[in-house]
Amino acid sequence: MAVVKPFRALRYDEAVAGPLSALVAPPYDVISPGQRDELAARSTHNVVRLTLPDSEEEATRLLERWRAEGALVPDEPTVWLLSQDYVGPDGVARTRNGIVASLKVEPYETRTVLPHERTHAAPKEGRLRLLRATGVQLEPIFLLYDGAAPVAPPEREPDLEVEGARLWRADDPQALARAFAEKQLLIADGHHRYETAVAYAEEEGTPASAQMLVVLVSTEDEGLEIFPTHRVFAGARRLEGAREPVSEASAALAGLSGGRPAVVEVTRKGAAIVRGEEGTLDVQLVDTLGHEGIAYTPDAAEALRRVRAGEAEVAYLMRPTRIEDVFAYARRGEVLPQKTTYFFPKLISGLLFHPL
Repeated sequence: MAVVKPFRALRYDEAVAGPLSALVAPPYDVISPGQRDELAARSTHNVVRLTLPDSEEEATRLLERWRAEGALVPDEPTVWLLSQDYVGPDGVARTRNGIVASLKVEPYETRTVLPHERTHAAPKEGRLRLLRATGVQLEPIFLLYDGAAPVAPPEREPDLEVEGARLWRADDPQALARAFAEKQLLIADGHHRYETAVAYAEEEGTPASAQMLVVLVSTEDEGLEIFPTHRVFAGARRLEGAREPVSEASAALAGLSGGRPAVVEVTRKGAAIVRGEEGTLDVQLVDTLGHEGIAYTPDAAEALRRVRAGEAEVAYLMRPTRIEDVFAYARRGEVLPQKTTYFFPKLISGLLFHPL
C-alpha cells in the first residue's frame, strides 16, 4: 500500500558548517520563541533558521547560500537506519529504532496513511508557504506501521551521530523500501506537515512534489513508548465530592484495569478519580468538558504546580493512550482529541533534508 523509496538527501558538511551539535534542533512546532533564539545563536547554519525563518524568502536565500558554499551537500540515494537513545519522562532509558526514507504522500481517502488527530488551518498555511518557497522537505514526520522491523541497526560505526541519535546508510535500500509495499501507516507526529505535503503535491502535480521525508517505526519496537499529555483548565469543570491526596489517587489510577476510562482530577482541595462510560478512551472523557481555557503539558508535576499556584482551577492527570487503540480508531476513520498521544523523544531536525 505504501510507496517508500530511497532518496538523495541534502546533509550538512561539518567541515564547512561546523559540528552537528550546533546545527540540529527539535521539530519546529515544539520550539518556543526563546528557544528559537538560543538555537539560532548556536550557529549561523542552525536548521531552525530554515524551519522557523524570519520569512519564507529568507529560508530560500539561506538554502541557496548554504548549498553554494558547501555547507549543505547532496548524498547518494539511499534509505537510512535510525536509532535514538533516550530517557523518557518516566526516567527509563530506552532505544527507539526507525527507518528514514521518502514516502509518496496520498490523500487520507486511499487509507494508505491514517491520521489520528484533528488539525488546524493556520499551521498548515504557514508550512505550505515555506514548502512552496524552498522546494525542500526540511523535517521528517513520524509514522508507525504494524509488524516487525525489516532490518535491525548494523553493528558498525554510524555514518552520522548527534544527541543520542545515530544514522546508517542501508546496505540494500531498494529491498528495504519494498518491505513497506503492503503496509498501512499511522501518523504519530506530523499531521499538519503531512496534510501540507498532500496540498503541495496537488498544486504542483509532479511525481517529485508528492514525496515526503519520513521516519518509519514499528509498533513492535521495544523502544516505542506513548506518554500521556495532561490537561489543565483555567476555569472549573467537573468537581467531584470525595477528595484524597494526589499520590493515592494516582496510585489507584495506575492500578485500574482496562474498560471504563478514568483520570485523576486535581483541585486545590485534593484529588479524585473520575470515571467515564465503557467503550471510550480517557482523552475522550476529558474532551467532553470542552476546550475553553485548556492547556496541555506532558509534565504531571507542572500540572500540579499550576493548580496549587492558582494559575489553573483544575488539572486532569492522564494515563498513556495505547497504540492499539489509536490504530483501531484510525482504521475506522475516526479522529481523536488533540494531544491524544505524546511520543518521546521527538525526531531531530537537521540531520537530513529531502529536496523535491
